[in-house]
Amino acid sequence: MMRKVLENKIIQEVLILIFSFILFTLNDWILILSWKGFLMGVFYFLILYAHAQLNRFFLLPLLLKKNKPLLYILASVATLLVFALILKELTDNVIYKNCFLYKNLVQKTFHYQFGVLLGSLICILGSIQFIEFYRFQRLKTRRELLSNQTQLSHLKKQLNPHFLFNTLNTIYGINLKYPERTSELIIKVSQLLRYQMESSDREFVSTDDEIDFISSYIELERERLGYRTKIEFDYQKEENINYQIAPMLLITFVENAFKHGTCSIEDCFVHISIKIEKGNLYLHVRNSVPVKKRNVFSAKIGLENTMARLKLLYPNRYKLTTNSKKEEYEVSLVINL
Repeated sequence: MMRKVLENKIIQEVLILIFSFILFTLNDWILILSWKGFLMGVFYFLILYAHAQLNRFFLLPLLLKKNKPLLYILASVATLLVFALILKELTDNVIYKNCFLYKNLVQKTFHYQFGVLLGSLICILGSIQFIEFYRFQRLKTRRELLSNQTQLSHLKKQLNPHFLFNTLNTIYGINLKYPERTSELIIKVSQLLRYQMESSDREFVSTDDEIDFISSYIELERERLGYRTKIEFDYQKEENINYQIAPMLLITFVENAFKHGTCSIEDCFVHISIKIEKGNLYLHVRNSVPVKKRNVFSAKIGLENTMARLKLLYPNRYKLTTNSKKEEYEVSLVINL
């Protein structure tokens, strides 16, 4: 209800008008003893309101749009002086003459009318600017959310073929050496792809499901690489607590470790550790760098996309560090879930 009110400009203007009038008459309502006094009070207030709206629509743009603060101040002071002079004459000859709407003679002076105009200006403009700021922030948030969703969708579309390409390479590598196991491996790969497809439309998935997916992928790579690569995988988590994580976020670091850290003619290693503790996920991946791959350039589209997703989904809630040496490569990621 409150949100709808703050987003409807007509309702806003009416509420600001009523709020300002109540605030204006709060101290002097007891002096209004007749309909004539009430109407004179409304007439007086409408002058204050007209002054504030004049400043809002004609003078305030000098400050907000044209960035001319000095000109705005001078024009505002000049307008205040003119309206204060008009109010003094009206109160002397019309408003206060026909009804008793003042407590003492000070309220009939020029500087008092100047102060009332200034106070009403601050009150009305302050209320309007607060609502405008709220509306601007909501619009900005909506645009950022739409932009983030568009970017994430684009990144996922790039990531899906990247994962499929790597997985098909894995099947091909196993098929060359163990063709009799191809059908079994295709079933395992289909399960991985099914999870990938089902999770791609979800913003977050269970950490248990994501880790199971990673574990299955590691087992697939273990089948392909065999004895040539020493593979270690360790996973620790808090008991009876299951957190949520963005799907397919960690797999890229694991894929890159196998893609760039193994080969068919050297003894290699891939060590992967995942730990979830006190709401934080700790991923540590360390892999060897074979001689034949040390000078090979790779665009690493998957890794770049994952870093972009981290910035969008976990702003100021993650820390990613890498350590590249001649013979090994290390990645550490901490995410506040």
